[in-house]
Amino acid sequence: MGKTKQNNYLIQGSILAISSIASRFIGMLYRIPLTNIVGDTGMGYYSSAYELYNLALILSSYSIPTAVSKLVSSMESKRQYRNAHKVFLCALELSGGVGLLMSLFVYAFAGVWASMVKSAPVAIPLRVLSPTIFVFAVMGVFRGYFQGKHTMVPTAFSQLIEQGVNALVSVFAAYKLMQAHNASVDMEAYGAAGGTLGSLAGAVAGLCTLLGVYAINRRFIKRRVRKDLSNAQRGTGEVMRLLIYTVIPIILSQTIYQLSGTVDNTVFGQVMDKQQVQDAAFLWGIYSNKYRMLTNLPVAIATALGASIVPALANTYVMGDDDGVRDKIASSVKFNMLIAIPAAIGMAVLAEPIVMVLFPSTETELSAKLLQIGSIAIVFFAYSTLTNGILQGIDRMRLPVIHAAFSLVLHIVVLFILLEVFHLSVYGLVFGNITYALGVCILNWRGIRKYAYYVQEMRTTFLMPSLCAAIMGAVAYLTYHGVYFFQPRPLPALITAMMAAILCYGGLLVATRTIGEQELAGFPKGRVLVRSLRKLRLLPKEENGIK
Repeated sequence: MGKTKQNNYLIQGSILAISSIASRFIGMLYRIPLTNIVGDTGMGYYSSAYELYNLALILSSYSIPTAVSKLVSSMESKRQYRNAHKVFLCALELSGGVGLLMSLFVYAFAGVWASMVKSAPVAIPLRVLSPTIFVFAVMGVFRGYFQGKHTMVPTAFSQLIEQGVNALVSVFAAYKLMQAHNASVDMEAYGAAGGTLGSLAGAVAGLCTLLGVYAINRRFIKRRVRKDLSNAQRGTGEVMRLLIYTVIPIILSQTIYQLSGTVDNTVFGQVMDKQQVQDAAFLWGIYSNKYRMLTNLPVAIATALGASIVPALANTYVMGDDDGVRDKIASSVKFNMLIAIPAAIGMAVLAEPIVMVLFPSTETELSAKLLQIGSIAIVFFAYSTLTNGILQGIDRMRLPVIHAAFSLVLHIVVLFILLEVFHLSVYGLVFGNITYALGVCILNWRGIRKYAYYVQEMRTTFLMPSLCAAIMGAVAYLTYHGVYFFQPRPLPALITAMMAAILCYGGLLVATRTIGEQELAGFPKGRVLVRSLRKLRLLPKEENGIK
């Protein structure tokens, strides 16, 4: 019975992970035409609006799904269905009220934020974006309620609907608003407002999807509530207190993580204004919309694939299986690094063609240089994000918050020196970004070693994947330029280089025994892969191997 529940939990987690990856891809794809429409300056306005929006979202509603799911799951496991539904209703009141207030605050504060980042047109897309906070606040309660009932399908489905509508409306609205305001000096800001209007439309579509799912299940939910005759009924005030106590630690940790980008935006805007740099919004657009978006994509994939191990880690820790905890830490870190390291090297080697293919009508050289210099941040962010989950899994909830706060202070100091003293402009943002992620990595590494008594294996987790990825990078570089020499079009050359890189890297991992048969079998469709490699005589049969 316990195994069935655990497998079901992992299946649900995989559904959400796949949906998250798909949503990220959709988010990346629609930004390509959006960037081509509004330009790098317009995307600078768009990204600056999102910095304050994301912080407001975290403070008002981002933590609600986690808090609601935790409380609902706990009460449903005790068959306290009335209490679970009361958590849902109280969360709607609390989150809806706070979300509405935060939406009004962001709308009114838009001009102040624009002056803080020294970019007056930012207020236009930010005001259009502000109502989205209220919609997300309500939507988060529904998502948390269904997750607490151990079904991730409504959340996953609503995420896909949300991103699909967001993509269509963003591009269409940006184009129409740019046309309508083509005589305005703030034309790019109105285009950015079209992009933020897509976010609002997507959020409304996602909420309507969840309302539909709830309406379908409403009769069943009400019937379970009526049949609940347990004596452990909680009052509204008690439930509200439970929600607030559960939400506050999550808000604190997420706020610190988000502050890194918000601080970057503010410090960069202030210093560039002081140095009388005229194209600060253009530079911020390249950094946030190209460098940060492209480096975040492989981090999201690595994190989503590794996330399914964290719940199992928590269960193993509670059972007191110390060896099992260390095994799961080792496998999750290795799995993440097998993805993050080649992604970083591939991004650096193929930076220019990637930018040329994705953003053909915008600036290429600077964007490519930022990717080449800062791609190492992919490894640091993949490791730090995973190890945050590991520390939470071994019941060290405060450590990720402390580590992030310390790294944030270091990051602010380094960023200010790079911008003010060395005048590194947008390159300072990239180096500061690397510094923040590296700081969290080092502190999390120490925390896991201290509290899990874990000694990190280096050879097959870091050294061999790095060697294999370096060779892969050389193959990708030569393949791209070889194909481009005969057919000077970046897209076919890039696709060929990426296919060659994947085959080369995978083959090297197997040939050097960096990854074994049992590890391969743990991958999606891993058993099929093992049997295929055996038939090709590329994988020697291990004792107790996969049949």
